[in-house]
Amino acid sequence: MASVASTYARAFADVVLGAHLDANRAIGGLRRISGLLTESVDLRRVWENPAVPAEQKRKLLDAIVLQDGIERHVRNLVAVLIDHRRMHFLEQITRQLEKELDARLGLAEAQITSARELGDPEKRTLEAQIEKVTGKKVRAHFGLDATLLGGAVVRVGSTIYDGSVKGQLEKIREAISS
Repeated sequence: MASVASTYARAFADVVLGAHLDANRAIGGLRRISGLLTESVDLRRVWENPAVPAEQKRKLLDAIVLQDGIERHVRNLVAVLIDHRRMHFLEQITRQLEKELDARLGLAEAQITSARELGDPEKRTLEAQIEKVTGKKVRAHFGLDATLLGGAVVRVGSTIYDGSVKGQLEKIREAISS
């Protein structure tokens, strides 16, 4: 039911942007609650059990929110999900919310894989180059792959920019074989 997750994510994105909330903090709060659901079978049973009164479920939510310092707007979204028996969609809603906010804020998610660990100046330079190419602010995630031999491979959405030595060698091999 991707449409359920999309509907809640779009609506909450409206709240986050309309109330000028910190998007990262809101997503972090949702991740925290989602993580607690994953870790605790008992919590999941209580929140998904129709026999437990909604008021008790919300009291439990309020205790978690107070303990973890989660924003009121996030609490309200989770309370709505509890009331409408949609807690099993929380993880999907959180992922969809990230995508929705990224799209609205003009952010691009970039997966950068390099042959070696990059220093902070190299990371910033690479991020700036990706921002220039995409025309969007970039949220980069870095990984390592020694098989690249050198250089880096960047994935932004479905687009791949291959600046690795391995990629260059494969291109040469293809050119020679054809």
